[in-house]
Amino acid sequence: MVSIMRLNKLITTKGLLFLLIFSILVFTGDRINFSRLIGADNQFFTLFQFFGPVAGAFLGPAVGVLSVLIAEVASKLYTNASFDWITALRLLPMLFAAWYFGAKKDKLSFLVPVAAILLFIAHPVGRQVWFFSLFWTIPIVIKLLPKKYSEKAFLKSLGATFTAHAVGGAMWNYIVPMTPAAWIALIPIVIYERLLFAGGITASYVGLNTLLDRLDSKSKSDYINTDKRYVLFKQGA
Repeated sequence: MVSIMRLNKLITTKGLLFLLIFSILVFTGDRINFSRLIGADNQFFTLFQFFGPVAGAFLGPAVGVLSVLIAEVASKLYTNASFDWITALRLLPMLFAAWYFGAKKDKLSFLVPVAAILLFIAHPVGRQVWFFSLFWTIPIVIKLLPKKYSEKAFLKSLGATFTAHAVGGAMWNYIVPMTPAAWIALIPIVIYERLLFAGGITASYVGLNTLLDRLDSKSKSDYINTDKRYVLFKQGA
């Protein structure tokens, strides 16, 4: 019953409108490469990294994850993109990031980065560069902060993008041959990219939050969650 009620969030005019807007963004973002993934041919971070997790905030974590999955799969099917096993696995990090962005202080938000750290250092190569996995304590620390800080858009964005990085990094260590030196060389790149992604997610969230709040001004609904703190150019202000 609870799952059906959550799915009802999508089966409304506003829910479907959000899914349409989000799918267009995914379709566009997936086509624009941002940076190459080290260790694999024809695999890139795309502009999707700059807004993917925000669906969890507007539809709740469970339905947000579903909307990300629907949009991603539809985008790849529409363009007849190659759907090898690495591409399929690369869907997972953003799903967990969307959950993180939309959830409050829940167990999954803690367990995912913890599991990623344990898996990383259990690998012979990962064990040599265990300090790389300290990046993945960031989502944990952010969730442990008082609510007035942990609910800040930028910190949620930072936690979400490092959750995606934790899932992706732990998987990458097992499916793509990497040397300890390669992981160490990635450290400054990770800092640069994740700060950019967090900034992009924050900006995307504020933009979509403002748009959806405007659409909500005539007919109120509990199905799309918007945050008045992040509405630009507030009416009547």
